[in-house]
Amino acid sequence: MNSVKLMKAPLFLIWRLWFGILILFSILLFFPFLLLFSFKEEHYHLFWKFARMLSIILIYGMGFRLNFKANENIDPNKSYMYCPNHGSLLDPFVLIALSKKPIVFVGKKELAKIPVFGFFYKRTVIMVDRSSFRSRKRVFEMAKERLQNGVSMAIFPEGLVPSEDVVLAPFKKGAFSLAIEFGIPIIPQVYYDCKRFFSWDVFKGRPGVLRVQQHHFIETKGLSLTKDMEVLKNKTFNLIYKDLEKDVKYMKDTNRKR
Repeated sequence: MNSVKLMKAPLFLIWRLWFGILILFSILLFFPFLLLFSFKEEHYHLFWKFARMLSIILIYGMGFRLNFKANENIDPNKSYMYCPNHGSLLDPFVLIALSKKPIVFVGKKELAKIPVFGFFYKRTVIMVDRSSFRSRKRVFEMAKERLQNGVSMAIFPEGLVPSEDVVLAPFKKGAFSLAIEFGIPIIPQVYYDCKRFFSWDVFKGRPGVLRVQQHHFIETKGLSLTKDMEVLKNKTFNLIYKDLEKDVKYMKDTNRKR
């Protein structure tokens, strides 16, 4: 680590520590409401309101601002499958903050082990063990129940947070199988700056504007799991990848520090 980084290291660590303090403060502030509305399915829309407030406090409290652009607006009476790229711990909070309509996440069961956070995670997220066929089948069953209640779903199709040098990791098929199975449109979202401003490297990042692009929806009605799933997955991947690759090149060519 060079001398400049050594000088900045304490500031980065304090800023990252502030992130943890904000999460803890927000959870404690809303704890009675999060707890009360996390037990029954019919109360999930109320749980979502407090989850959004928590996310907004976290994002703006860390010095970030959101710049959201949409090529198409959602219909509040329809369900969708959100498919954003995944590069930072901030990504789920950004999606929650942007959506007034409740969304149910499908996520890894390992995250349920995180203290405090895991308590609510396992009550509100459809957890999946990708190594278990029974677990994957359970996801379909729970998804069907949730979608009947008018909520949307979200899956980070990369299935992981890629390393710093990877623009976009290969997509897994889960999000696209579910979207075809239930005939709900895919919403491709591009998060340009979350990795840049809040990397997994604790010595990188800074406050700034988080740009989000919501593309035109990709319809899935009438598609076949056997014939169209791979095409749908590749189409969504290419759409997001081209945006990210273009933005990386633009940042380098103009030497910008957004």
